[in-house]
Amino acid sequence: MSLVVIGSVAFDALETPFGKTDKIIGGAATYISLSASYSLKPVKLVAVVGDDFPQSDISLLEKHGVDTEGLQIKEGEKSFFWSGKYANDLNSRETLVTELNVLADFDPIIPDAYQDCKYLMLGNLAPQVQRLVIQRLVNRPKLIVMDTMNFWMDVALEELISTIEMVDVLSINDEEARQLSGEYSLVKAARKIMAMGPKYLIIKKGEHGALLFHKNKIFFAPALPLEEVFDPTGAGDTFAGGFIGHLAATDDISFDNMKRAVIHGSAMASFCVEKFGTERLLHLTDKEVEAREQQFADLVAVVPASVVQNA
Repeated sequence: MSLVVIGSVAFDALETPFGKTDKIIGGAATYISLSASYSLKPVKLVAVVGDDFPQSDISLLEKHGVDTEGLQIKEGEKSFFWSGKYANDLNSRETLVTELNVLADFDPIIPDAYQDCKYLMLGNLAPQVQRLVIQRLVNRPKLIVMDTMNFWMDVALEELISTIEMVDVLSINDEEARQLSGEYSLVKAARKIMAMGPKYLIIKKGEHGALLFHKNKIFFAPALPLEEVFDPTGAGDTFAGGFIGHLAATDDISFDNMKRAVIHGSAMASFCVEKFGTERLLHLTDKEVEAREQQFADLVAVVPASVVQNA
């Protein structure tokens, strides 16, 4: 089924306790698209870069099944750039540089070939830009998934809430869920946020896994204990790409299949953190992905004691 991804395609410069990089390819839409491409192809991309963005990086995306017809290249302008430094525990980071450049006035253009969109993934952007994409699609997609962050809750709360009303699935972290809802309990927070419009809510808890909410149903996926974590940049976007990619590939939006999508997204995110930037996502095999999903399933597979006793 047709999947359209909107978000940033950018340059990142990263520093962790394990090393540092110069400018490398990054951005929410980059991680989402690469992750989703392991479930289906093509992934149709809507984003903007400057003319400083190398053709080799665009070709790299295309090689991985990303349709770049919707990637605008602005002549005489620079691409979005972010630089950050992570603390020793990798749980917190300091933003060193943020240069919006072409992203400051991004006007998303939806190619005619993208109008068959059945699944839409709105990567983290200004909520008014996310809303424009929904409005510019001739037909409403079967499923709209939205990611956002606390920055927009601080500076554009009304616009954010107006956009949240239009989507089916909202994906945020636990800190953002508490800020948006005003509730500390994540169960209460989920109830309040779903009352804003989304039928489903994903609350990401970083190294502690992810929660999926729908009505009175809750599903929890653990994070996989890894021997080495090099760089958490893009892990949340990689999760989102795996999640929406699985749903689009199977064309099944039941709660049970969303649980499988959460596991798949978690597996993809666990690969992402093993190398800097997108490096690990560029060289995966289907066997590796299947084996990693099985590791997640094995983490929580247990027969209840009552069943064993009655056997």
